[in-house]
Amino acid sequence: QVRLVESGGGLVQAGGSLRLSCAASRRIFSISNMGWSRQAPGKQRELVASITTADTTTYSDSLKGRFTISRDNAKNTVILQMDSLKPEDTAVYYCNAGVVSAPGTYQVLYWGQGTQVTVSS
Repeated sequence: QVRLVESGGGLVQAGGSLRLSCAASRRIFSISNMGWSRQAPGKQRELVASITTADTTTYSDSLKGRFTISRDNAKNTVILQMDSLKPEDTAVYYCNAGVVSAPGTYQVLYWGQGTQVTVSS
């Protein structure tokens, strides 16, 4: 079983920055696409950003220019740098990754447990 472990959430004032990190809990064979989604209270989960193995990135239109996704393939880690945060960015942020645990096994989409980000006005 692979777990994705998130860190870096917390409380920040509007205009501030946070850096979220997500890493696989153990050594794995390979990871394909990685990404972040978020879910605010009473709302559906929405895509924040994703990144391919070739470092091609996709962002929610409303977040372009403020959030930056990156990955460290050697550490099986995906990072979300969040700048100019707004109160409406308050949500639980979840990372995800397409994981092949060992050669010859199927790719499985894993999700992290979520990390709370709260932006005060």
